[in-house]
Amino acid sequence: MANHKSAIKRIRQSETRRLRNRYYSKTMRNAVRNIRKMTDAKEAAEAMPKVTAMLDKLAGKNVISKNKASNLKSKLAQHINKLNQQA
Repeated sequence: MANHKSAIKRIRQSETRRLRNRYYSKTMRNAVRNIRKMTDAKEAAEAMPKVTAMLDKLAGKNVISKNKASNLKSKLAQHINKLNQQA
């Protein structure tokens, strides 16, 4: 167990951050999953900017890596383009 005041504070901080990161990660995964489920190109295109902003924000805070955010955005854009071609 931690003996120093700073170590005790660090434990509190890391637990708070872990829970926050977990919440944002789950929210992001659900948003990505919802876009992938969409079959309407217009609806998916409207949702894309919000999800893109969310991914960029999480990458900036190091919740996910910048490459992961970039890969997810790319895959979602491909999905939307495929929907546009089918329509």
